[in-house]
Amino acid sequence: MTGKNVLIVVDMQNGVFASPRYDRSGRTALINQLIDRAGRIIFIQHAEGEMTEGSEFWQVLPELHQPAGSVSVTKTACDSFYRTRLDEVLKDLNATGFTVCGCATDYCVDTTIKVAASKGYAVTVASDAHTTGDRTHATAQQLIGQHNEVWRELSVPGNPVTVKTTAEILAGWA
Repeated sequence: MTGKNVLIVVDMQNGVFASPRYDRSGRTALINQLIDRAGRIIFIQHAEGEMTEGSEFWQVLPELHQPAGSVSVTKTACDSFYRTRLDEVLKDLNATGFTVCGCATDYCVDTTIKVAASKGYAVTVASDAHTTGDRTHATAQQLIGQHNEVWRELSVPGNPVTVKTTAEILAGWA
């Protein structure tokens, strides 16, 4: 990946966490480790309903580090690329790939990973730095494990998605 260790943090916002999410403190601690070592950080922020752009619900969680030079991209769909400037931001960074983390595993993180891989980006998923809430038919922990498995096995010929722990990613960035 050209660019310098680009990290995309999906929907880690006050409004998203108004509903219970699995292991908020543990996941934010791991995301902060990635933020602190990444060369460039892109915060994806969903705008919908009470989460209007600029509102308190739209803001990134206060416990997350937000270094100077971080970029914010607002989206209105599960897909972080859909009618946003994310492709443009990645091109400006000369980034052919990135590492992704955030919320919700089974919605916006999943859609963003699949669309990015289809667009040809080299995607690395921080397997222990994404989260979701319990759903009707599965717990958050089951969904996280299941999605890590699906992403590892995702069939995108010539561009497989890489799934690694935060520690493995940081070791590779050293």
